[in-house]
Amino acid sequence: GENHLHGGPGGFECRVWDARETTTPEGNPAVAMSYRSADGEEGYPGNLDITVTYSLTPDNGLVIDYEATTDAPTIVNPTSHVYYNLHGTTEHSTDSHLLTIHASGFTPTDAGLIPTGEILPVEGTPLDFRTPHAIGERIGQTDYEPLAFGNGYDHNWALDKPEAGTVSLAAEAYEPATGIRMKIYTDQPGLQFYAGQGMDGKEVGKRGDRHNFRSGIALETQNFPDAPNHDNFPSSVLRPGETYTQHTVYAFETDEQ
Repeated sequence: GENHLHGGPGGFECRVWDARETTTPEGNPAVAMSYRSADGEEGYPGNLDITVTYSLTPDNGLVIDYEATTDAPTIVNPTSHVYYNLHGTTEHSTDSHLLTIHASGFTPTDAGLIPTGEILPVEGTPLDFRTPHAIGERIGQTDYEPLAFGNGYDHNWALDKPEAGTVSLAAEAYEPATGIRMKIYTDQPGLQFYAGQGMDGKEVGKRGDRHNFRSGIALETQNFPDAPNHDNFPSSVLRPGETYTQHTVYAFETDEQ
């Protein structure tokens, strides 16, 4: 269509990656997934070599490290679109999760969910998660245009960073019924929060659980979407001789800890 959300119809999630078991420098178990995106694939210039390494830490952290190089200037903005449900099952909605996002601004979009280039304050809006709110508390306020466009939460937050490129706490999700908390640390400037309103029960996950309406949330660390078209956004251009990196941690704990 008119955009390249998810990298286009043949994006990275549609490709077969080479996987190998490995360990991190700290000795943690890991899997490194590598892929070469050939020059011209999905319209992107340059041969892009990308490796995404997933590792587990002794304190219940899932670490995702990205690294990429190219032989021609190209656009790189990968993320992880994993869905989380801190109930441990999709039998229960994620609307009850208490969410905190450490961001004072967000990037509003047009009706096609493409950013306009503005960065607006969240203060006084249903997108203000600087203090914890249940996801379902304000999601139905579709008289607020950004929520109407996304039929709920599907937005990029401009994270409050102490310094660009530093790893800091971006968001926290907590489910009172289970006492499970997830904290997200990243060096990225943005976080896309999607509340799963496109789930319709047709897809079946592990244990036979159906992915019902709003039964999973995605919290995707990233650069701002549509950055190539907005000079005021951080650049997503990678050039020969440069190495793209991203470091993100999903850290889990429970009330008992």
